[in-house]
Amino acid sequence: MKAVGVRELKNRLSEYLRMVKAGEDILVTERGEVIAELHQPTLRRANQMESSLEDLVRQGKARMGLPNDPSVYPPLKQVLSSGAAARLLDGERTEG
Repeated sequence: MKAVGVRELKNRLSEYLRMVKAGEDILVTERGEVIAELHQPTLRRANQMESSLEDLVRQGKARMGLPNDPSVYPPLKQVLSSGAAARLLDGERTEG
């Protein structure tokens, strides 16, 4: 298990995330004190979260979301001509 300070983690985040993805656990420290752990998610945690949500639903404190019904959203009219957004962005980028 590796330990890394907050500043180094911030500066080399992608590198440390690759280590985590490869299975390495990382302790995050601040002034020598461990303040967080980085590791791959576990199935147990996912199940705990789902179970907690189900408990809240049973208690009436939360509701499960429903899938969106696309038919309730009216189609939007095209306000810019084709390619206009790209031309505007290109103009902004060149002006700078």
